[in-house]
Amino acid sequence: MDVQHLSAPSRATSQVPRPVARSGVVHANTRLTKRYTVVDNHLAQHRELTLIAIGLAVHIQSLPAGARIGIKCLTARFPESEARIASALRELEAAGYLERTRERLPSGRIVTHTVSYNQPPTLRRAEPVRVRPPKPKPKPKPDPESAPVPVPVPVKPPPPPLPQPLSPDPDRHRVAADLLAGLRCHDPRLLLAEHDVRRLAPGVAAWLERGAAPDSVRRALTANLPEAPRHPAALLAHRLTALLPPPLPPTPAVVRPHPFQNCERCERAYRAPEPGCCRDCASATSAQGRYVAAPGPHHIHVPQTPAPQLHDPRERGRVRRVGA
Repeated sequence: MDVQHLSAPSRATSQVPRPVARSGVVHANTRLTKRYTVVDNHLAQHRELTLIAIGLAVHIQSLPAGARIGIKCLTARFPESEARIASALRELEAAGYLERTRERLPSGRIVTHTVSYNQPPTLRRAEPVRVRPPKPKPKPKPDPESAPVPVPVPVKPPPPPLPQPLSPDPDRHRVAADLLAGLRCHDPRLLLAEHDVRRLAPGVAAWLERGAAPDSVRRALTANLPEAPRHPAALLAHRLTALLPPPLPPTPAVVRPHPFQNCERCERAYRAPEPGCCRDCASATSAQGRYVAAPGPHHIHVPQTPAPQLHDPRERGRVRRVGA
């Protein structure tokens, strides 16, 4: 007994497709490549035209250009009578599928020009013009020889140097170092290493040299600190550089006036670096060669007669005492 092969087909399959519809017409169409006519369904399924008119319109559409379609020619071609063919032509002309015009030739003969439409002009719609989008330009291929230019990486500039004092002062430097070392007493977050104190001390000394008080420097370094500074020394170095106060303007020289002196002759007060005579007494003595008291606020000027000129020195001294 043979073994039954279940994989073998039970019966041969037919290559002819079965119709889908179980009732009504079924189309068994063949693809046409020549000798065919395209007919609009508006004509083939027209509800107002007779069957003779529809068939005649299809026959006229299938004829080549220039063929004769007069009533005599159509009667000779089809078994219908001239009356029925003429009636069908009138139906097609009323529906817009035919357009017949008569024209007289120069010879005097009258001919009929017939135009057959596969679609009535009243049903024609202006189809939108399809504009093809422009083809995208192909991207230029990169030159394999040219290597991509590397983008330069921005280099972070170095921090500015700390300010330095103009003149060295050991006492000022010691005060600056003590101030930095004592910042941890005011804020535990500013605990500095010993080498950071030595590095930042010249910056604090520059502040002190410009007239800033130690308390002012301490407030500037400890104000508005972040919650957890990662580098306290770098933060203090930035503040010492960015918040450096300008130097004080030079103090103008104060010129003090000379002290008051009493004139040795007229007892009048005047300003002079050393005791002596006032200006009026000195000018009167240099002009007359003898002393004449200058008028003052407490003196009354008494005109005096000039002393006689004596040749005897003893007489000259006596006259001077009398006049005095």
